[in-house]
Order: sequence, then structure tokens, then C-alpha cells
Amino acid sequence: MPPSISAFQAAYIGIEVLIALVSVPGNVLVIWAVKVNQALRDATFCFIVSLAVADVAVGALVIPLAILINIGPRTYFHTCLMVACPVLILTQSSILALLAIAVDRYLRVKIPLRYKTVVTPRRAAVAIAGCWILSFVVGLTPLFGWNRLGEVERAWAANGTEGEPVIECEFEKVISMEYMVYFNFFVWVLPPLLLMVLIYLEVFYLIRKQLNKKVSASSGDPQKYYGKELKIAKSLALILFLFALSWLPLHILNCITLFCPSCQKPSILTYIAIFLTHGNSAMNPIVYAFRIQKFRVTFLKIWHDHFRCQPTPPVDEDPPEEGPHD
Repeated sequence: MPPSISAFQAAYIGIEVLIALVSVPGNVLVIWAVKVNQALRDATFCFIVSLAVADVAVGALVIPLAILINIGPRTYFHTCLMVACPVLILTQSSILALLAIAVDRYLRVKIPLRYKTVVTPRRAAVAIAGCWILSFVVGLTPLFGWNRLGEVERAWAANGTEGEPVIECEFEKVISMEYMVYFNFFVWVLPPLLLMVLIYLEVFYLIRKQLNKKVSASSGDPQKYYGKELKIAKSLALILFLFALSWLPLHILNCITLFCPSCQKPSILTYIAIFLTHGNSAMNPIVYAFRIQKFRVTFLKIWHDHFRCQPTPPVDEDPPEEGPHD
């Protein structure tokens, strides 16, 4: 007999479904926009597509699995472990995509004249593939043995039961907090976030330095180039800020669980932290729509062409942005 669902669980499921219904179409729209607009084909937007793919998977896969875990079905230990791992893979993929975006924007302002020879489509594709491979390695580490199977088996044997343990499937019952804090947070989340903050500070410094140079009659092109870079960098830094704001609370709660086992964590705080992590996948398309004109124009064109059946003029595809001329 399936477990009964309380009113609180029903509310939780309703909010999760709402997040998924915003996240999946929004991020599909981002991928669609890059496909139809030639002006959105540079390396940065390829990394943004990788980020959008991860966010689509959060809405289509992670949220349904989170709802399943919240209901608390009884499953074999390794079945529950496989249900818990996708969120680890996708979180890591998002972090590495954000890091790749930050490095890409740094190169655009640090070596603008050589940027196109350094950041080629092939190298961008290799970087994206590398990010996903590394994400799978980090996210699947619990399946390779760093999990709580030993503790569960001891409790299972103490009850005089044989065979693979059957448990009430919950994230903290299968995923080791040592893994989540020491390996996941202290190695693969916190250092990349701090590195990205330093990169964006350097990007803003370099852009401001160029914009503050004395304007001469021939400096219109560099001024326009760095002005565009500043606007895009601000938008992408906002994406990073929202990601950190969404994910740090849950990692802080994990640290409390590990370092202070006797400390009581109000369940409402845990739910809020989970909503923030899932809700982050729905935030990025909204930021792109309001902050990056190329996305906004392309979103509107897709809406008119495919949903209102009122074709609009072709998207104004800006010529590829070259570096400032000497």
C-alpha cells in the first residue's frame, strides 16, 4: 500500500511542480534561442546552453525524483542511491559551466585581439564535454563506494535480516555527509565559486580601466566593445550571485549536520533550502530575458512565430563582435 500524503507534502509537491513548469519551458526556450539566432553562437552562449541543459534536467528529472524521495518509498539501498545521485551530477555541471563562462568573459577582455584564435568552437566543445565528464565522476562518486551502506548494513544485520538492505529512501540515509561537505562542498563547490568571484572582479577592473581611458576621436569602437562587455559581464555575474544564493544555504545546513549532529534543524529551513536549489534552475531564463537584449529579441521572435502565428521580421543578428582595434 503506497504511503499516504500529508497536507504539508501536498503543498511541497505543488511548489516543486510549479518550479518544474517554469524551469523546463524557460530553459528549452534558451536552447531554442541559441539555435535560431546566429548572433548567439559564440563560446559564452554555448556554455549557457550547457547550463540550460542541466537546468532542464533539474526540472524534468531531479524534481520528480525529489518528490518521490519526499513521499518516502521503501527501496533497496542502491536504488535509492541512484535516485539521489542525479542532483549531484547536475549541480556540478552547473558550477563548471558557470566557471567556463567566467573564464571565457575574462579572455574576451584580457586578450580581445587574440580571443577568436584562442577560444575556437572546437575548444569550447571540448571544454563543455570535459565539464560534463567531470560532473559525472564527481556526482557518481557515492555509487563507487563513498556512501552510508556500511552503517545501514550494520543496522540491517543487527535486526537479524539478510540480503541487501531495504530502507525508507531519503537523501541523508544514503549519501555520506563527509562526502557532501569535505569532497562536494569544500573541493567542488566553494573553491570554484570563490575563483569565479575573483575572475569577475578582474573582468570588471579590466573593463573599467579601458572605459576610463581618455576618449579620442578614433576610440569609439573600443568604447562600444567594452561597454557591451560590461553589460554582459554584469548579467552573468548576477547569474553567479543567484546560484550562490540558492545553493549555499543547503550546503551550510549540511555542514551543521556533519559538525553539530546534536543541533536541531527546523524542517522548514531544509525545505526552503531545497526550494532555493531547485528554483535556481528557473531563474536564469528570466535574467537573460530582462538583461541580455539578444535573448529578449529572440524570445519575442520565437513567441510571435511559433505561438501567436504572427511572423516577425528576422532577428537583428548583430555582426560578430570583434575586439577593439589598435
